[in-house]
Amino acid sequence: MSNQLTDAELAALMPSELCAYQTPIPTQIVSSDEFYPDPQNERQREVEARLLAMADELGGKQGLSRRRFFQSAAGMAASFVAMNDVYGPLFNVSRAEAATPAMAQERANAFKDQFVMDMHTHFLRDDTRITTFVDMRNAVGKAGWNKELGNREQTIEDLKFDNYKKEMFLDSDTKIALISSAPSDIEQDWFLTNEQMADARKKINDEAGSRRVFCHAIFTPGQPGWLEKLDAALALNPESCKGYTIGDNTHKEISRYPWRLDDEKVTYKGYERMVKAGIKNVCVHKGLFPPGIEKQYPNLRGFADVADVGQAAKDWPQLNFIIYHSAYRHVGGDPRVALAEFERTGRIAWTSDLADIPALPQVFVHELVHVLAGQETGDRNADHSNQKYFGPDSLAARLSHQAYAFCQPKGF
Repeated sequence: MSNQLTDAELAALMPSELCAYQTPIPTQIVSSDEFYPDPQNERQREVEARLLAMADELGGKQGLSRRRFFQSAAGMAASFVAMNDVYGPLFNVSRAEAATPAMAQERANAFKDQFVMDMHTHFLRDDTRITTFVDMRNAVGKAGWNKELGNREQTIEDLKFDNYKKEMFLDSDTKIALISSAPSDIEQDWFLTNEQMADARKKINDEAGSRRVFCHAIFTPGQPGWLEKLDAALALNPESCKGYTIGDNTHKEISRYPWRLDDEKVTYKGYERMVKAGIKNVCVHKGLFPPGIEKQYPNLRGFADVADVGQAAKDWPQLNFIIYHSAYRHVGGDPRVALAEFERTGRIAWTSDLADIPALPQVFVHELVHVLAGQETGDRNADHSNQKYFGPDSLAARLSHQAYAFCQPKGF
């Protein structure tokens, strides 16, 4: 696990597979161990009641138990119908699909060849010292969510290149992936060097005979020799660049080189080189810095928010600035703090601040915080029904975010 929750917090929760009803879509907040889930609210209870009633009525007519109905395409359609009934017409689904298994399955089959582009993936270098992701995979297996992982103890080899290629391209529907990394002030603790990312891209693309993998070039403003290292990385022809404004995200306690996007004397020198090399996209890790983390690393607080985004984007219209995690602050923190903030102000730090930046066509968000998705994108109704773009962040998280989850026991 990623150890974002304390032992006391984990003790107050239960694995989501023990939730009372195994519905196709959770009817209460379910989380990985990156944040503490809120209790089920009144509208979620209404969705649950409607869904259970449909399962009994429609499943009964189809000769299916509630469990079997929920495992069918019609059961999935019923989940979206129930949410539409409670929250309004958000999903393009009909009651006929919930009532007619063949119709629901036909709809599902229409999407089986959809284009899946995974734009934020990691694996670890051969000499890595980082083992926390092994714990995440073991947790998935022990929870029973992925039987293949539970059949044997996971090792660090499962987080390296060979298994990355297998799980990304042979065990999933991913068509194109982008390999990323995270830097550190300790050179060995980079997930991957820029050269290693480029080498992996070449290996997979050569084997596939087509362009299946993209890669980032990581840039680290302020580190000794960073411009020379950026020049070397750009010579590898990366598809885009990526940086962490807090510096060393792996070892925040020793991060010596945080930086700002709008630093004219430092970072802008890097932009000049990127533009000259033909780079269009600059990806930036922002957010994921709740009050508890701020207390531990107050010196990094001013580099984690989005106060530096607007001016940089205004000064560099040649570049697209893609803000990772939508700059959402509260991952790893107490969700009650975020919820109280939202109910009091209608805002969520620092995602609302990002949405407030005056209209600049080259500022984008990545991994949307869905409560503000419409505010951020202004394009909620665009038809991308046969294209899926996402970024689950790592090979370990790709599995665990889907599979290893916690929820509040009923009655809390």
